[in-house]
Amino acid sequence: MAAVDLNAEALGVPRKQLMESSGNAVARACRDLADPGASVAIVAGRGNNGGDALVAARFLKAYDVTVHLLGRPETISTDIARENWDALVAGEADRRTVTDSVAFDLGDPDLVVDAMLGTGVTGALREPEATAARAINESAATVLAVDVPSGLDADTGDAAGLAVDADRVVTFHDDKPGLVDLDCEVVVADIGIPEAAELFTGPGDLLALDRDAQSHKGDHGDVLVVGGGPYTGAPALAAQSALRAGADLARVACPEGVAREVQGYSENLIVRGFSGDRLAPEHVPDLLDFAADRDVVVFGPGLGDADESLDAVREFLAAYDGTAVVDADALQVVPEVETEATLICTPHQGELRKMGGETDADWETRRDLVREFAADLGHTLLVKGAYDVVSDGDAVRVNRTGNPGMTVGGTGDVLAGATGALAAVLPPLDAAAVAAYANGRAGDFAAEEFGGGLVATDLLERLPVGLRGDGE
Repeated sequence: MAAVDLNAEALGVPRKQLMESSGNAVARACRDLADPGASVAIVAGRGNNGGDALVAARFLKAYDVTVHLLGRPETISTDIARENWDALVAGEADRRTVTDSVAFDLGDPDLVVDAMLGTGVTGALREPEATAARAINESAATVLAVDVPSGLDADTGDAAGLAVDADRVVTFHDDKPGLVDLDCEVVVADIGIPEAAELFTGPGDLLALDRDAQSHKGDHGDVLVVGGGPYTGAPALAAQSALRAGADLARVACPEGVAREVQGYSENLIVRGFSGDRLAPEHVPDLLDFAADRDVVVFGPGLGDADESLDAVREFLAAYDGTAVVDADALQVVPEVETEATLICTPHQGELRKMGGETDADWETRRDLVREFAADLGHTLLVKGAYDVVSDGDAVRVNRTGNPGMTVGGTGDVLAGATGALAAVLPPLDAAAVAAYANGRAGDFAAEEFGGGLVATDLLERLPVGLRGDGE
């Protein structure tokens, strides 16, 4: 939901507007549960969940409302929640600040609104939320939870100890997995988030990326690129892109004859040569052993379409059970291979046709065709175009970043490498969507700087900026 909120803001629907709609939905739920004149205790946290309830307080003029803010007003964590607190102060609403859990006094209300913690918070309740939750549960009042009962994990439905026992939950935009088995009524309120906020990639998708301060080398991906022979720049671009997209290690397996040349592109790459001047079936057993210790394999950049190389791709995929990004000439064998591997295929529209898929000039028609073909394949597709389409056969995402200057050779290799790095830390659909978004942003930053005449390394250098939410 945080991602969807941020994407909605990028589409021109600010989070302040969404909070106003959410608060209005909470107020409507209050009116359903209590008659005018009833006493309502709003127990609000200092985040946007609490902010939703602060908005609701303004809409409940016919009720005897008391707002309990858990913490000092100056510690309210978002500007929009603070603005709504300030509005209550200016209106001289009945409000209490709870700075000591021992002093918390819920009173004897007819209705309690639990707005302490929202969907983004997990783990056991701390003070003063724990004391407030106990008081709410011991109260005879009807309890309305905002978005999710505080203390409950919105993803799993589990509680790490105490959680609010709600009589009704009003949640926003869509149901949450953790609410499915709750023994109470759950109402999903439409707050005006556009469908496009989930369909189109946006800055919210970057929230999925996180790097633990205590992480170690290898925690964020060990990526193997298999390619090269006819071409040397492609596997080097893909491997460097994997590093730029956050992988800790990037390795290249390529023919011995070009290994020194591939290594020459960057000292950051770990290059391993195999005999001959192109990939062949006899190399597959060693490659499978080598790939078994890697998180993701990127297969195809610079590989060429020699029959023996395509036979090797078939044999590798048939025996491999890990995660692989398949690109370039290697794509054409995917439909004919039975594999236990998790594949992300990254064709342009010509390669998609060669795989047996269909395309269309209209992006919405293309979206439906890609989804159908992904379902038939049983793999995730990232089909490149003016609008990139990503689908696993069920969900579908569309990416609109990028520009015509990115038709230059090598940009697909950068995208494949970035997808490989992200597939080490994200589910396939998310990895492909984030990679498309970031790759396109990198191209847009380069186009803004240079105008025209882009080359693939322009994207490579700007990929880390494309993966940052601030774009600075």
